Amino acid sequence: MIARVVAWMFLALLAGAAMFVYAVYSKRVVLPQRYDPFAPLDVRAPQGPLTRFKLWRTMRDPQLCDAALVHSGLVYCDMADSTGRGGCELKNVVRVTQVEDVRFSAPFIATCPLALGIAYFEHQYLQRAALETYGEGVARIEHVGSYACRNVNHQQDTALSQHASANAIDLTGFVLDNGRRITLARWDDATSPDGVFLRRVHEGACASFDTTLGPDYNALHKAHFHVDMGPYRVCR
Repeated sequence: MIARVVAWMFLALLAGAAMFVYAVYSKRVVLPQRYDPFAPLDVRAPQGPLTRFKLWRTMRDPQLCDAALVHSGLVYCDMADSTGRGGCELKNVVRVTQVEDVRFSAPFIATCPLALGIAYFEHQYLQRAALETYGEGVARIEHVGSYACRNVNHQQDTALSQHASANAIDLTGFVLDNGRRITLARWDDATSPDGVFLRRVHEGACASFDTTLGPDYNALHKAHFHVDMGPYRVCR
């Protein structure tokens, strides 16, 4: 008898929870954006308990990603879908020039998830790491490109790289507001301010992208952070 009562109470609680979630989803119940799992993602807003869920959901829904990109502070223009040499397809990509006042060493092509990941990374982790380490913000992000129609590690017998669809970018350094340049050559000096900063940047990249590979991964990544929005969660 007691077990039956408990079972009915559990079912009633489950039904009530489902009704509440639907009411939130349909906007019959309005929660503060910080606590609304269905509110649009704002990469510039302070992180809340549902930020990771919103980020995950947005990255996997093209319409949500496009909407979040508009309000991300990223300066970009849409590009038409195309197929490059070697058969590599570019779909739903944009050409990025800067994120608010932060410039890149060169414009680059990116999928919507990669572009949004860059904006999220810059707002939530990169600037904070720079300000707390140096008392200066980051003025420029240096990279060596995003799109390249090639296989992983340039090997003939491997799968296409995430670079082949502009879903990855290789970050090589950062220039502060005062002109100071920090490159990954300082990675091995872990106790210096530059080494501490670069490790915080790596940690932030791991939280912002699906895959982050740095100098400790292998010799091919000694001079850059490879970040992408591919199918695997890797932080090395």
